[in-house]
Amino acid sequence: MTWIILIVIVLLALWIIAAYNGLIRRKNQVQESWSDIDVQLKRRYDLIPNLVETVKGYASHEKETLDAVIQARNMAQQAHDTGASPEAMAATEATLAGALKTVFALSEAYPDLKANQNFLKLQDELSDTENKIQASRRFYNGNVRDFNTALQVFPTNLIASSFGFTEQKFFEIENAVERENVKVGF
Repeated sequence: MTWIILIVIVLLALWIIAAYNGLIRRKNQVQESWSDIDVQLKRRYDLIPNLVETVKGYASHEKETLDAVIQARNMAQQAHDTGASPEAMAATEATLAGALKTVFALSEAYPDLKANQNFLKLQDELSDTENKIQASRRFYNGNVRDFNTALQVFPTNLIASSFGFTEQKFFEIENAVERENVKVGF
C-alpha cells in the first residue's frame, strides 16, 4: 500500500512539473510572437518618415494630411516604446493605418508622385511590412489563444491559478477604421 501511495505521489508530481513547463513554454511563445510584431512595427515606423518626405516634394499643399500621418506615427511609436498593452497598441496602430491609407490615396491625385521610383519603392516596402505585421499578429493571436486555452481547461487551470499565470490579451485592431473609405479633398 505504501508503494502505491508513493507511486501516485510521484506521478502527480511529474504531472505538475509537466503542466507547469507546458505553461511556461506557451507563455514564452506568446512573448516571442509579441516580439515579432514589435520588429515589424519598428520597421514601419522607420519607413514612414521617408515616405512623408517623398510625398512632400510632390504634394506640398497637403501639409495637413502629412502632419496627421507623422502625428499618428509618433503616437504609435510612443505606445510601442512605452510597452503599452495590446489594446492600446491596436488603437494607435488603427489610427496610423487610416493615416497611411490617406497618403496612398494622394498618389492617385498626383500622377508624378505615383510614377516616382522612391515613392513606389517605399509603398512596396510598407505594403510588405503591413503583410508581415498581419502575419505576426495572426501568429501572436494563435499563441495567445493556445496559452489562454491551456489556462482555462481542467486540470491545467489548477496549476495555472496556483502559480499565478494570467490570460494574455489579443492584438486586435478595430475594423471600423479599416472599413472606412479614404477621403481626399482638394
